[in-house]
Amino acid sequence: MSLDLENTLYLELKDGRVVIEMRPDLAPNHVARIKELAREGFYDGIVFHRVIDGFMAQTGCPKGTGTGGSGKNLKSEFSGEAHVEGTCSMARAGHPDSADSQFFIMFARSPHLDSQYSIWGQVVGRMEHVHVIKKGSSMDHGSVSDPDRIVSLKVAAEVA
Repeated sequence: MSLDLENTLYLELKDGRVVIEMRPDLAPNHVARIKELAREGFYDGIVFHRVIDGFMAQTGCPKGTGTGGSGKNLKSEFSGEAHVEGTCSMARAGHPDSADSQFFIMFARSPHLDSQYSIWGQVVGRMEHVHVIKKGSSMDHGSVSDPDRIVSLKVAAEVA
């Protein structure tokens, strides 16, 4: 399989590199914004603040609490794609057009999210590194004490 490096992300985690194929065909504005933020180094060092075993790992909040973002909300780009293992989708507040910089990576199929969140990518390599991200407490909605961090998130076309 040949990946389009301009639409591929390298997510460096403590255990190694995860390869994400972005889906501009599904969410062109979200893909463009994530690439812009990645190129700025926005995601580097940000924690996985909400991680629920068997469900998903959420990141992208500069405050590390789930209450922050980059300051630019995006119009929803919902699709009929399924939320399956490795799906990368935007987190949002109650309003459909409230996604910003936070996203989550699915650990397993979750049909209740379908057509409710903007899917922008799919893990195509090294999903095992995502599965070992430190999990949060089920008693506290997945909040993680001493959470794992994104080492870096880069557009593959810019990585030597």
